[in-house]
Amino acid sequence: MFDAAIVGGSYAGLSAALQLARARRRLLVFDEGRRRNRFAAHSHGFLGQDGRDPSEIASDARSQLLAYPNVTWCDERVEAVARQPTGFALTGAGGSHHEARTLVLATGIVDRLPDVPGLAERWGRAVFHCPYCHGYELDRGRIGVLAVSELSMHHALMLPDWGRVTFFLNGAFDPSAEQSAQLVARGVTVERQPIRALEGDPVDVVLTDGRRIALDGFFTATATEVSSPIAGDLGCAFADGPTGRYIATDEIGATSVPGVFACGDAARAAGNVALAVGDGAMAGAAAHRKLMFG
Repeated sequence: MFDAAIVGGSYAGLSAALQLARARRRLLVFDEGRRRNRFAAHSHGFLGQDGRDPSEIASDARSQLLAYPNVTWCDERVEAVARQPTGFALTGAGGSHHEARTLVLATGIVDRLPDVPGLAERWGRAVFHCPYCHGYELDRGRIGVLAVSELSMHHALMLPDWGRVTFFLNGAFDPSAEQSAQLVARGVTVERQPIRALEGDPVDVVLTDGRRIALDGFFTATATEVSSPIAGDLGCAFADGPTGRYIATDEIGATSVPGVFACGDAARAAGNVALAVGDGAMAGAAAHRKLMFG
């Protein structure tokens, strides 16, 4: 019987695990190796790690965690979790079976990309969702924003701080008079012609009328969903965010199910590496408190 099982070994899960490891608790970390930012070559905005390869940040954190002898690592997806009187029973995709007194869900999310030819191939390299993570490197250049709904106004109004913005409506919505005035005030060019495809390097927007608009970077919102059904299977409450549902938690990361904590992108409306690490530290400490006091 482990004191805690961490489902997800990316930034939030590693941070949660580190708190429990340092509390000398026996813990098990499951990870299938599918970080959300695995498509990006550089991570930005995380204090002390700015500009590093995100895989190196995760690898270093894992090595530091595994230096604690009370940590067991399992390169496996968790297929099922069941509640039992003493805690939780976990079944891995490879058939492994384990038990833990508490559970921390750091499963992350999946991005569902807009259906534009050429977009998925450039995701993380020239097409992004977070200006704070990738805007500065565009050096005040030419930036495109793809509208997926009225929500995309947020991107279009933010990104002029990072460059010259063209807002491609692509039939997703029609700005109101007030919204159009906001776009004008921010110096945003509105393009109503639909997009045929994204091409070139870093990215050219090819419109259905044959025009080609060269850009230095392209931003869009994605639809998001929690990458594992475990939280739902356990009966955890969810909340609705602007891009999708996420696991609802209180201020310390506790879910609606006793003994289950959640952190990282799976448990917030929006996030980044720095926020995931902070969430994980809080959830790990909260899980330790649960082990101490029940």
